[in-house]
Amino acid sequence: MAAIRTQALAGILETALYAPDLDAAEAFYGGVLGLRQIGKVENRHIFYRCGAGVLLIFNPEETEAPGPGLPVPPHGSRGPGHLCFRVDAAALDSVKTGLQDAGIAIEAEITWPTGARSFYFRDPAGNSLECGEPKLWNLD
Repeated sequence: MAAIRTQALAGILETALYAPDLDAAEAFYGGVLGLRQIGKVENRHIFYRCGAGVLLIFNPEETEAPGPGLPVPPHGSRGPGHLCFRVDAAALDSVKTGLQDAGIAIEAEITWPTGARSFYFRDPAGNSLECGEPKLWNLD
């Protein structure tokens, strides 16, 4: 099988997490994290702009079957997923403090072998979220 040219994959356009309670997800991602909502279908999904990409939050009960009028294959996940938000080193501590002030527990803080720092917390659906410095993956 021939490999796709790496340079053709310019980045991640969207990523998805799954949450059965979209009202709680909306309060968390829009309210606590302050992401800008760019799409919503009641009880099916909420979409947010996040930097240069898009974060999709789906109700897994609704996406395990084909969507109405869309040729998208069924997809979904059960159990907690993971997402790491890219946060500049200078802003990392203030983001953590803001989460703590909102009553969000920080589960772990790590300084990685690259010298990058990150910390972990959970959304209302139990997804593992992380805020990390770009140098975690040797990115600028």
